[in-house]
Amino acid sequence: MRASELLGEATRAEIFGQVLTAGPISRSGLAARLGLSPSTVTRLLPPLLEADYIREEAEAGPAAGPGRPQRLLSVNLERHLVVGLKIAPSVVSGVVTDMGARVLARAELQIDGCAPETALTAAGRLVRRLLAGFPDGAARTLGVGVGLGGHVDAESGICRYSGILGWRDVAVAAPIAAATGLPVVVGNDVNALVVAQHWFGAGRENGTFAVVTIGAGIGCGLLVGGALFTGSTGLAAEFGHIPIDPAGPVCTCGRRGCLEALACSGSVLARLGHVGLPLADIEAAAALARAEPATAEVRAVRAAFAAAGDALGRGLATLCNLINPELVILAGEGVSVYDLLRPAVHEALSHHAFSTAAADCTVLVDPVDDDMWTRGAACLVLRATVRAPLLSKHHPPAPRPSTLAA
Repeated sequence: MRASELLGEATRAEIFGQVLTAGPISRSGLAARLGLSPSTVTRLLPPLLEADYIREEAEAGPAAGPGRPQRLLSVNLERHLVVGLKIAPSVVSGVVTDMGARVLARAELQIDGCAPETALTAAGRLVRRLLAGFPDGAARTLGVGVGLGGHVDAESGICRYSGILGWRDVAVAAPIAAATGLPVVVGNDVNALVVAQHWFGAGRENGTFAVVTIGAGIGCGLLVGGALFTGSTGLAAEFGHIPIDPAGPVCTCGRRGCLEALACSGSVLARLGHVGLPLADIEAAAALARAEPATAEVRAVRAAFAAAGDALGRGLATLCNLINPELVILAGEGVSVYDLLRPAVHEALSHHAFSTAAADCTVLVDPVDDDMWTRGAACLVLRATVRAPLLSKHHPPAPRPSTLAA
């Protein structure tokens, strides 16, 4: 039986998704989480058990109360492989994961520029290289998830616009599928992180949260009321392009004063260049900012970080005022310098948030993870496969892999 047929019934897909993310779990616990009767769970489980997608532990788990101990359900994480790719301006990175998004292999290819043909050809080559290390790798693979920054139409697999890549209306899914012979799911890279955080990370117990990425750019993804919110055409949560200062620097999108132009790592270096302190990279700037004693140069660098932090805090206040999240997860390479941004971020957030919006929200810094983006992209395939309820009713589902190996 193909995975798409096996998981075709929506309730069975919800069962699979819950066992994947909350397991090991008892049948009664599963029924309680889904609001189903235990008899419904028992009726829907056999195909998943028989096809070895879900296993029931032979040894009994602890009893939930008086009576017979309950056996625990868990997903067979080795049932399939998944590939996750991240396309960036000068490199294509990839991982192979199991069905729990645990990384089994990783590799990357440096590319000369990021012209679509160059990047997509490298992506196909990287998939083949990654899977060559696994027996029957292609046959065992559910699909390829591709994450990239910008406006992505997941339904068609087309990147409508990416300022960081310089792409407009580029077909991404079709060329990679043709090169690899595998189903391909494409999505905005930060939306992919939201799925990963909701299933396997800090957002597992939160119904409304945001993932905000800081670094070379500023990105955002939203889970609202338990549903990944992407808007009517996949363009929601372009947080980095909130207008903050109409007289500010020019952004990658061509407009002035966007949050990204004021709070990204490049903005800190640009401010320092304007005051005669040209530094090679953000790490060098951070090292100087942390230096003692606080010379005039050190104070200037700290002021540049504070200005970026103030802009980010204003943006977060806007986000809190709009959706009142329980949690904001800060991620990306920029979190390595967040200690220099934090005071200004929190001051601006507290000052500009309405009523209790700032107090209602926990700001959590997720440690830098080299596999963050590619693992998130792999989750796009898992989400499409199990059809877990992560989509707003106002947004069509992402394209499902069309041929999934049994």
